[in-house]
Amino acid sequence: MLAYTEKLLNDHHLAEDIVQETLVRAWHHADRLYDSEGSVRGWLLTVARNLVIDRSRGGFHRYEVIGSDTLDVVQRDHADAVAAAVTVTEMLDSLSTEHREVLVHTYLWGRTVRETAEVLGIPVGTAKSRQHYALNYLRKSERYERSPAGVRA
Repeated sequence: MLAYTEKLLNDHHLAEDIVQETLVRAWHHADRLYDSEGSVRGWLLTVARNLVIDRSRGGFHRYEVIGSDTLDVVQRDHADAVAAAVTVTEMLDSLSTEHREVLVHTYLWGRTVRETAEVLGIPVGTAKSRQHYALNYLRKSERYERSPAGVRA
């Protein structure tokens, strides 16, 4: 199979990649491979040929891949991230301290509701309800700000 794909590609390393991918696909379809009619060898060579064809149709074969020598360094505009951070901060400031604490622990610090309850010294049910009501409040206030009239109260 390696000799076959190497002959198709004229690239030993790429042929090794194709053979590896072919064998991975054979592994994933082993049950179907041995239950069907036809030879395993034929199936493997067909899969390898199809992978070679797929590779040749991609941008890699047409030299559309951007190399490091042609890559211009582009600085990302971080204005959207700053604006989003300001909006989130304003929305969190509109919550009560209890609701804000639960959201900060669960979303910003990645804690579970149970861990948040333990850190804050409150029952798990209380933490869940504070999270629920805080998120509902934020959803409603976001919808109101995006209303067609664009009027904020």
